[in-house]
Amino acid sequence: MEPIAVHDPLSQSADLTAENIEHLRELFPQAVTEDAGPNGVVSRRIDFDVLRELLGGELATDDEKYGLNWHGKRAARRLALTPSTGTLRPAPEESVDWDTTQNLMIEGDNLEVLKLLQKSYAGKIKMIYIDPPYNTGKDFVYKDDFRDSIGNYQRITGQRDSSGIAISSERESSGRLHTDWLNMMYCRLMLARNLLVDHGVIFISIDEGEVANLLELCNEVFGEENDLGTLVWKGSTDNNPTQIAIEHEYILCFARSAEAQAPWKDETDESKRILLDAFEKMRSNAPLLTHEELQQQIREYIKANRATLASITHYDRVDAEGLYTGSRKVHNPKPGGYKYDVWHPVTGKVCTPPVNGYRFPETRMKELLKAGRVIFGEDEDQIIQLKQYLSEYEGKLSSVINLDSRTGANELNKLFGVQKIFSNPKPEALLFRLFGFVTTDDDIALDFFAGSGSSAQAIRRLNHLDGGSRRFILVQIPEVLDPKKSEHKPGAKFLESLGKPLHITELTKERLRRSSELVVSEGPKRVHDLGFRVFKLDTTSIRPWDPTLPVNEQRLLGEVDNILPERTEHDLLYELLLKRGIYYALTAPIVERTFAGRQVFAVSTGDLIACLAPRIETADVEPLAHGIVAWHKELAPPPASDLTAPLEKPAKVQPPLVVFRDTAFVDDVAKSNLTEILKQHGLTDVRSL
Repeated sequence: MEPIAVHDPLSQSADLTAENIEHLRELFPQAVTEDAGPNGVVSRRIDFDVLRELLGGELATDDEKYGLNWHGKRAARRLALTPSTGTLRPAPEESVDWDTTQNLMIEGDNLEVLKLLQKSYAGKIKMIYIDPPYNTGKDFVYKDDFRDSIGNYQRITGQRDSSGIAISSERESSGRLHTDWLNMMYCRLMLARNLLVDHGVIFISIDEGEVANLLELCNEVFGEENDLGTLVWKGSTDNNPTQIAIEHEYILCFARSAEAQAPWKDETDESKRILLDAFEKMRSNAPLLTHEELQQQIREYIKANRATLASITHYDRVDAEGLYTGSRKVHNPKPGGYKYDVWHPVTGKVCTPPVNGYRFPETRMKELLKAGRVIFGEDEDQIIQLKQYLSEYEGKLSSVINLDSRTGANELNKLFGVQKIFSNPKPEALLFRLFGFVTTDDDIALDFFAGSGSSAQAIRRLNHLDGGSRRFILVQIPEVLDPKKSEHKPGAKFLESLGKPLHITELTKERLRRSSELVVSEGPKRVHDLGFRVFKLDTTSIRPWDPTLPVNEQRLLGEVDNILPERTEHDLLYELLLKRGIYYALTAPIVERTFAGRQVFAVSTGDLIACLAPRIETADVEPLAHGIVAWHKELAPPPASDLTAPLEKPAKVQPPLVVFRDTAFVDDVAKSNLTEILKQHGLTDVRSL
């Protein structure tokens, strides 16, 4: 039974550097060598002299090259590639519907969390939205410590005694206007890109202060060719402008691969649903009304609800098929369109054609005339239009969004019954629009600057409207709220009234709970998943051996059990799932059985089986081992039997992993016997913590 050592892949998050070397090895195997490091572990390294020869003269050696550079960029890149040894500890007591939900709320420094998600969630996320600090000088707490990032995180969040690290990293005191912010964003965007599916996208909110730098940064991380565009959100009024009244901010949009994108159409537009519902209600309540009378009623309704109906107020005409508007789609956009005569049905004269001719050939126009889809003017001087029905309407994501930014604060005021409980929350309607265009079905959305949790509420609203099963992952650092600060005071007072810790994440979780109740109260339940699982970033549950500390009897006795004393079997289990890279590790289906009085966990596919009981006696070994063997046969999928299937290269499959606590065995004989029984039945990868 081989122990999981410090440098074992099972003891840390994904080693992105090793993965990059492996990609290079596939292309240039001659340029990769193997070398034993100082710890005796053999690893692959790049022979740059050979690589340079293989690439000929296509190497960039000029110092004067185009790109964004700043102090600390190289270190930030290294930081992104450094594996994390931390873990995410489950907190079912703070969760809702733990056993069934697929949604996640993770408390922790998002850099470490992004690293820990790499093995299990790489290539799984359809859309990322983030609202990072805008670098206004006092708005971010992320101070990356290159040597001890989790320790730094614990000091920031009050879990460890302060050693002089301030809560806020103020740019005035650091003297580096953009550097700290760029260092903070660069490594996080590098890791975020890995999580996107090929057709996934990321939206990033920012204001004019850093938009230029962010655009260059995204060009480098995602590639300039994957820039899908920039949205301008006009949400405020600048009543005290200096020269120019700044009343907007930006939302940058980049794709993992622009080529993999399908056209975006919003078929869940809420305005469309509201107007169609109102029209159908009018028609069913008064079936004897003429089209003209019904048209008059719907126009009065649109006039009274103009603000809600936004861009579809022009759908105000009625015929037997429903609500429609006139479209100028008969016009050919360029000179050289089709030329033929269309006769006015009343005057009998030829209608004035579009300047560039008709867009459709004459045969198509005859079909449209026969179907009653052509609108004529009062006489032949007016160019004809086409009927476009509201039922066929598909919204487009306009580059300009008009939405009052105070909407976000008003939503929270209504939900919590407290004014100004959170600073500058994003409106749910804004995110509803973005997620509505990109996500469908059971897509996963990630927000790793989750703030008040607006993203989760928007996703639940979408699921409520279309019956989808979208899932969300929120990540938020549990920043401490200071009751003495005016911007923190309402939130801190609210949490004190609930008896909750004064952490910003407590507000996020409370919003998730209350928004569930709000969605349910608004109509028939179409959202099947109103729960969320809470996980918290922490140091690994396995105490590493520190060779720099003096060795004495007291220390040796204290190190007999290498599992931290406060850690539970579930803490160990989820750390194993993450570092094993089990798909969707934090919501993977876990099953449990008891053999020889010991609880045994397994992923339902049988990829991982773990008995993390603190004690295994000699008499327990045989029943425990044979119980695991029999159970694994039940869980493992049967081998493929379709001999007519096309021959394809089989995917690399890891053998099932079985894990025990190293100190659980009463002696080495018990450990060896159990290992041998498992190996005799095909379970060859048996490890200990």
